[in-house]
Amino acid sequence: MTKKWKKIVAAGVLCIGLITGLIVWYSVNESSSKSSAAKEKTLTVDVYDGLANYMGIQKGWFAKEVKDKFNIKLNIIAPNVAGNGDTLYQTRTAAGDLGDIVIVDTGEQYKELVKGGLLYDATDLYKNMKNVKKYKSAVKYINKSSDGVYGFPTSVSSLSPTTSSEGTDLNYGAYLRWDLYAELGYPEVDTLEDLLPVMADMQELQSTTDSGKKVYAFSLFSDWDGNMMGAAKQLAALYGYDELGFVLAKADGSDYQSIIDSDSEYVRALKFYYEANQMGLVDPESTTQNYDTLYSKFQDGQVLFSWWPWLGQAAYNTTENLNAGKGFMLVPIKDQTIFSYGASVYGGSQFIGIGSKAEDPERISEFIDWLYSSEGVLSNASQTQGSAGIQGLTWNLNDDGLPELSDFGKEALLGGDATVPEEYGGGSYSDGSSALNVTTVLGIDEDPDTGYPYNYTLWKTYQEETTNSIKKDWSDHSGGAETTIDYLKQNNQILVAPGASYVAPDDSSEISTLRNQVKSTIVEYSWKMVFAENETEFNSLLKEMQDTAKGLGYDKVLKVDMANAKDQNDQRVAVAKKFAE
Repeated sequence: MTKKWKKIVAAGVLCIGLITGLIVWYSVNESSSKSSAAKEKTLTVDVYDGLANYMGIQKGWFAKEVKDKFNIKLNIIAPNVAGNGDTLYQTRTAAGDLGDIVIVDTGEQYKELVKGGLLYDATDLYKNMKNVKKYKSAVKYINKSSDGVYGFPTSVSSLSPTTSSEGTDLNYGAYLRWDLYAELGYPEVDTLEDLLPVMADMQELQSTTDSGKKVYAFSLFSDWDGNMMGAAKQLAALYGYDELGFVLAKADGSDYQSIIDSDSEYVRALKFYYEANQMGLVDPESTTQNYDTLYSKFQDGQVLFSWWPWLGQAAYNTTENLNAGKGFMLVPIKDQTIFSYGASVYGGSQFIGIGSKAEDPERISEFIDWLYSSEGVLSNASQTQGSAGIQGLTWNLNDDGLPELSDFGKEALLGGDATVPEEYGGGSYSDGSSALNVTTVLGIDEDPDTGYPYNYTLWKTYQEETTNSIKKDWSDHSGGAETTIDYLKQNNQILVAPGASYVAPDDSSEISTLRNQVKSTIVEYSWKMVFAENETEFNSLLKEMQDTAKGLGYDKVLKVDMANAKDQNDQRVAVAKKFAE
């Protein structure tokens, strides 16, 4: 080739390169321009959320944060609030559109929605989700039954599966008004039933609230009833049991109970509430109220016993009440071994998915990915996980580089509530919290940006700042323990179920039909038993419940649940062996 032709060829290659470059530049910029243009349009996203306790458009500071970052408005569809959640789910799935974002169970519902084409295959979008990718083992596990990425895990963790997933308190426990318990002289509670005379004396000490409302030791609600009465299941957790269908399974695999057996922990709990009601200790509005109403009663001091720290303590242990020497703390029941969920490398029992009819899956995937970022975890974490909120608003790093609550954060998170500055969205801080009520990453995991846990109650600064007379008195009478978990560990009263992310197989159509008939019977009779007129009626109702349930096919469903419970334990043993430190 002559020098002349070489120059011509080189010039041609240069031109082609320039043209290619211009095409790529144009393509990228056009794509960016389209993306920007799309985001100029506010996207209202319907979120079908099986965990939510609020229905409607997300408001307040979290709404503003999501709007500013993604130009998205969240419209929460909550079966817990709507009532008859199963019907709402079936109606929306039958229509082919459950929601633009769905937060539901990883088992049967995941498979049903994938099979029905109601979930978007986010395989390509997942490639750009840098935060979710940190938990690829959990993503793979969630989607193991399909050939795409249809769901993202919740409650993921990088910790050992034999480590309690909770923070300073376990999820379950017997929490009561410690100030009244102290006034009685700290009576010993050897076993569950010993609580009843103690609670009766406490109710007598505090018969009305400052607002003049009648006080009850126990107040129940039915929102979360499923295969059984939810309030009864909570007491079984004090002895290491969790539910799987109609089975109560012990965390260590040492025992499996049919809930309707006369000597089960479930029937024991029903008897406990029955006796409490006979003593005038149960709120008569228990049969009709929902969780929100109950929470308000706790805030007002109308209830003396809580199954969870995130109810009694969250609602009542405000700065004002604590400064007045009033508050909820764990009562030491001597024979308890409380059930604890181990941290799960595979995530929890719910997943987050994108609906197949979603208008802008890419923008939704960016929002979901943000929920797994440090900023997203701190802003969004569920009400039970110690969500710290926005840096600069509720918390900051101090001069020593330690995370600590700001003055506003103390008012909002410890004082009961606060009015948010307009620049952050205004309104009540509590009302503006994320209504998703879902945890993406466990609060006990380390925030890579600070090196400290996401959960502010685990911060050293929080522990130092929140010393009060109630906590000190509790500590003095709990062997010097600084937290509930410290006390329970010292007394060997925690039973950890290794975090295996077990999902029960789908019920057959026959078992599903039988289960729905049986569970409604069990729930109906359970409530009747609690409010029975006398022991004769209680025992008669128990017999009727057992006979009716068995007549409707209870034993057939129980056989399935027992097999599943044992499979669950096998998985727990396996994951503990594989991942435990």
